[in-house]
Amino acid sequence: MGIMWTPHRPDGYARHPLHQGERIWPETNCYVDLWIEALHARGLDPLAMLGFTVTQDFEGDQFTFFKVPLEDLETLYGLRVQELAIYDSVEAHAAEQLRRTSDGGLVLVEVDGFHLPDTRGTSYGTTHVKTTVGIVRIDPAARWMDYFHNAGFYRLEGADYDGAFAAAAGPLFPYVEFVKTGRPPLEGRALVGASLDLMRRHLARRPAGNPVTAYRAAFPEHLDRLLARPMEDFHLYAFNLLRQLGANFELLGAHVGWLDGPAEAVEACRSIAEGAKAMQFQLARTVARRKAPDLTDSFDRLERAHDTALGALNRHYG
Repeated sequence: MGIMWTPHRPDGYARHPLHQGERIWPETNCYVDLWIEALHARGLDPLAMLGFTVTQDFEGDQFTFFKVPLEDLETLYGLRVQELAIYDSVEAHAAEQLRRTSDGGLVLVEVDGFHLPDTRGTSYGTTHVKTTVGIVRIDPAARWMDYFHNAGFYRLEGADYDGAFAAAAGPLFPYVEFVKTGRPPLEGRALVGASLDLMRRHLARRPAGNPVTAYRAAFPEHLDRLLARPMEDFHLYAFNLLRQLGANFELLGAHVGWLDGPAEAVEACRSIAEGAKAMQFQLARTVARRKAPDLTDSFDRLERAHDTALGALNRHYG
């Protein structure tokens, strides 16, 4: 079975519930959000893939930019993701790969968000930022493509299309992946069983210590830098630390709930998601006022919630 996209045009596309309703973090990062919607459009359940989020760590200057492991996509959904070598135009390669799949395909390309109208209000026309889109249809002659990006499904055309691919033309080619279908996706009990196996495997790879504790130790130095820099730097900082931490655990909580796992872990994951969002607001005020905050209670709650979540999961699955 190939990747089937519904609807045939972006107009009226219905997002997955992970991107609707009362979400603490409506978007996570471009790669994971893209896969949530791409799987959803194919009629597959992206909640099954999220066990890898238990491995998130503090990397010294950021929390892990969490991405679904490619082997998990093949295990659960029979999808093989491979790097696409670019030596001609990105458009030509994307069109060729999409032509090769009679029932649908997907090509993932790093582009400049400056040229994506769906980022209006953030990067469109104002800021050059790398982001990943998933192309499902492209017509280089007519200058349009349909693509997944962040939490939605869109069409790029005209001058924006020209700008996106002009930027992708060099001097260095972007990183590009393409998706091939192998065996049929797992369903029902087989899908749940495979997700449980992956959860156990990822738990064995979780950080040895509490990443929030490590972040807390590094935070005073981070804060000194934030207070010495403009507000624009804070937005980048918040995305790579607080958003990645909070969004990661909101997705982990959704996955544990899907597995009918321990309620204690689900609640603790939500506490981390909410606590990271609250800390983001606190830090935004701090940077705007140039006044150091007291985040003792915030860090205490995040640390306890992390210990609770991972402890409960390890007892239940480990």
